[in-house]
Amino acid sequence: MSARFSAGNAVAIAGFATTEAVRHAEQALGALAVDTARSAIADAGLRVDQIDGFVSSSLLPSAGGHRPEEGVSVVSSAWLAQQLGVSPDYAAGFDGIGQITGSVAIAVNAVASGAADYVLLHRALHNPRGRRYHSNPMREVHGALQWTAPQGFFGPLAMIALPYTEYLQRFGARRESMAAVVVEARKNGARIPWSYWHDRPLSSQEYLSAPMLCDPVCRYDCDIPVDGVAAFVLTTAERARDLPHRPVYVAGYASGAPQTPRLPTHWPLDDIIEGGAEMARKLWAHSGIGPAQVDLPQVYDGFAPLVWLWLEALGICPTGEAHRFVDAGGIDADRPGSVPALSGGGALGNGRMHGLPQMLECYLQLAHRAGPRQRDEVNVGLACHSSPHYGGAVVYTAEGVC
Repeated sequence: MSARFSAGNAVAIAGFATTEAVRHAEQALGALAVDTARSAIADAGLRVDQIDGFVSSSLLPSAGGHRPEEGVSVVSSAWLAQQLGVSPDYAAGFDGIGQITGSVAIAVNAVASGAADYVLLHRALHNPRGRRYHSNPMREVHGALQWTAPQGFFGPLAMIALPYTEYLQRFGARRESMAAVVVEARKNGARIPWSYWHDRPLSSQEYLSAPMLCDPVCRYDCDIPVDGVAAFVLTTAERARDLPHRPVYVAGYASGAPQTPRLPTHWPLDDIIEGGAEMARKLWAHSGIGPAQVDLPQVYDGFAPLVWLWLEALGICPTGEAHRFVDAGGIDADRPGSVPALSGGGALGNGRMHGLPQMLECYLQLAHRAGPRQRDEVNVGLACHSSPHYGGAVVYTAEGVC
């Protein structure tokens, strides 16, 4: 993917809806998804029977042995369409890491190719009750896990602790610097009504006093598992201009992949740095937009160390300098001239909604629908998802087709 995207800015987001992020919802996840889908369709000024495309990623992001169950712990495109009483022309789901980037790419391509006129894109996240979210219930292992799980290297916590430790040691960073990341995310999330952390900011002292989960990853370095759903309606730029809200256009996207084959949870720091640089190169080429043009980069923060890694992958900071940049107030959304990389609260400030907070903040700001949080002169947003080397990013604009 080296040439500029031929459908860049030809597809737009026309409406959205989101639930509150809560630890355990009173409704089943499927019921939440149906209600949210209906609200997003109405927000776009459409009827349910006009939606002819459905796109999602139904991965249940738990390493604790929880069973995916349609309508209960996951919600697929086909299931949602059926519950809405729609027989769609197009239904698809992304399978991989970086669920939102992959889903947006599928939805954009479906609209641009004419496979569907109006696509509903959703993501539904579930927090299973009972067994701990990332506990290890296995008594025997097979395949790649046989080389890691018996030694205790299991699941996302160990996966991110490895490169985080490398970063601290290689670049002289301190956990005190990571406190600034989490405090910023919680400050911004506390301002958002649907956030799990609404009205609950965090202090640096609270962060540093939190229990360690997988050294050096502490409790507040992790986004909290929640139940929640968000949905967006995408259509052509031409159709979107006739709908109630200001369109937000998709300029381009790119996904990352490890440059070296590894075990699934083996994420060395060099892999993230090298893979992130390649992902960013593809992103700028595909979107036709350079890093200097991005007003609103929303970096992914499912684990706090990913913020440093995304800032460096995108070229906002040189490699190894993100911890100093953040320490100096570089991402403080209230500071003039800063890079508001977590202005939407991210996952740490909202709850484990994967890349939805990043996508939603780009949409709300570029559509001028952010209410009291609206920022001035925001024309280009960038939403990141997962890790730079194993996720991806989408560029959004307020301008439309050039």
